[in-house]
Amino acid sequence: MLTNLDLHKILFLDIETVPLYDRFSAVPPEEQSFFEEKTAYQRKEEQTAEEFYGKAGIWAEFGKIICISVGYFSPQNNPKDFRLKSFSGDEAQLLNEFKTLVEDYFSTKYHLLCGHNSKEFDFPYIARRMLINGINLPKPLELFNKKPWEVPHLDTLHLWRFGDFKHYTSLKLLAHVLGIPSPKDDIDGSQVAHVYYVEKDLQRIVNYCEKDVLTVAQIILKLRNEPLLTEKEISLSSKS
Repeated sequence: MLTNLDLHKILFLDIETVPLYDRFSAVPPEEQSFFEEKTAYQRKEEQTAEEFYGKAGIWAEFGKIICISVGYFSPQNNPKDFRLKSFSGDEAQLLNEFKTLVEDYFSTKYHLLCGHNSKEFDFPYIARRMLINGINLPKPLELFNKKPWEVPHLDTLHLWRFGDFKHYTSLKLLAHVLGIPSPKDDIDGSQVAHVYYVEKDLQRIVNYCEKDVLTVAQIILKLRNEPLLTEKEISLSSKS
């Protein structure tokens, strides 16, 4: 499976997001109303918008990106040399840095962007936040008028579904069943906002994000029935 893929043409990625504001009371009144309306169908009957605000980061309209981690197989080395790099901190700056990387090295028709559940979350979230920040989209995120087979996106969740779109499998579960070391050995997505706003430990979030990127790459190797990456084959180059 996936034996025709050129691993050196894939940019693996993951993002971490948080609510735009550290607390609901800091949200401008008009945006509070929008958030209350947006989340009405998800909140329990007795749950207020303020109580639900901790989940605001899952929507690009009410959240922001604080980290984009990427990974790629270095074409200069054989058989494997996997590089990890992160952009974190100010959203506009990290988005521009990510865009530069994509445009300089991963924008040809032969390149792919890859993540887990990325077609439904990471890719559209990045595109929306870029437009909100006044940043033109790089080619791999410009999907208008593209046929499905022309979209340069690879999603390990979709690969694992094998056409069964009722089926959802978390990255942690998929890693477990495929015998890949768990990426969730520190925090999980529900704790990111607390670590960011309360603990103010951005590096901890970067480390968490990079582990997810590595896991996505390991899943692709597993689906190709190839050996997993070893620690010696993984290089860190975090930028925060």
